[in-house]
Amino acid sequence: MTEEFNTQGAENLVAIADQFAESGKVTDVKTFGSGNINDTFLVTLDSSEEQHFVLQRINTQVFRQPQLIMQNMRIFTGHVQKRLQCTPLNRRWEVPRVLLTKDAQDHWRDADGCFWRAISFIGGSQSFDSMRDRSYAKEIGYALGMFHNLISDLPPEKLADTLQGFHITPLYLQHYQEVLAKTRARQSLEVNYCLQFVSDRQTFAHILENAKSKGILPLRLMHGDPKINNVMFDTVTQQAVSVIDLDTVKPGLVHYDIGDCLRSGCNPAGEETENWESIYFDTDLCQLILKGYLSVAKVFLTENDYAYIYDAIRLITFELGLRFFADYLAENVYFKVKHPEHNLARAIVQFKLTESIESQETQIRKIIKDMISCPPNYP
Repeated sequence: MTEEFNTQGAENLVAIADQFAESGKVTDVKTFGSGNINDTFLVTLDSSEEQHFVLQRINTQVFRQPQLIMQNMRIFTGHVQKRLQCTPLNRRWEVPRVLLTKDAQDHWRDADGCFWRAISFIGGSQSFDSMRDRSYAKEIGYALGMFHNLISDLPPEKLADTLQGFHITPLYLQHYQEVLAKTRARQSLEVNYCLQFVSDRQTFAHILENAKSKGILPLRLMHGDPKINNVMFDTVTQQAVSVIDLDTVKPGLVHYDIGDCLRSGCNPAGEETENWESIYFDTDLCQLILKGYLSVAKVFLTENDYAYIYDAIRLITFELGLRFFADYLAENVYFKVKHPEHNLARAIVQFKLTESIESQETQIRKIIKDMISCPPNYP
């Protein structure tokens, strides 16, 4: 939570939460989750109908048109709920609901102009910041596959682009070059490593966007941030039951999602480690996640889609490292940090992970090829 936001008292938070309370009285509001962009809280109610909901202050420095986020969420969640009613699953699957204020609005602006929204809490579920056990791998893949499957028939033009340029790697590279030109980076082994790493991979940054512009890869709807901690697991069955954090659901390439899911899921050391030697891309986890994903995504993927999966894994990992490093050079204006070198450390994690992916290209491509010839049936 930002220092500026800490100045607001608990009473203020309760009053804001009360705007969205459908039934019962707000009894508690506490910080929730570990997101890098928005401020998120878990609200507790003294109600037998709904005991919790999630309250968020949208970061309008990042999301300049937050009303478009809410418009997208209402269209997207409404579509998925209809799909689930028409074709019920043989297992639990939920999509968060947008909660309205007492005057039927999908957001609330406080006296300072801050943009607040509330969504339903997925009860009896939990999320994890890293892979707790290999048994979760297929479920993580299944979750993303189910997410993509349920929106595969929703035309991309129905949703607004809530974050212009998001997951367009060439634009991040351009931004990095602009920041670098204005900055005198402090020389160190770590900074020099990152500078050289980016320099060696500049032409690769265009691979997915070039395929999209040539019509090789189709424009679809993507989640935008399908990392592990955005997958909710049932606390009893340990099955995936939802994918949350829907602010970046927008037109794009599903490859950015596939790559990001594997980047996040196949790094046992986690994103915040500073033990560089421990970082590697786990191909066994990659195989399991893809098996879960393709069990529900194979109905809409094309031959060309499969051909670019390896490139997506490598690119999205490089892209995130590039974004962290550019933000470090710009003195940490985008991602929340705990110390001045935090984004530099995060960038090195992603670059080391990219190196591990590159060193295992043959094996990763074989895993993908084997999945095509023997499509998985899971669960």
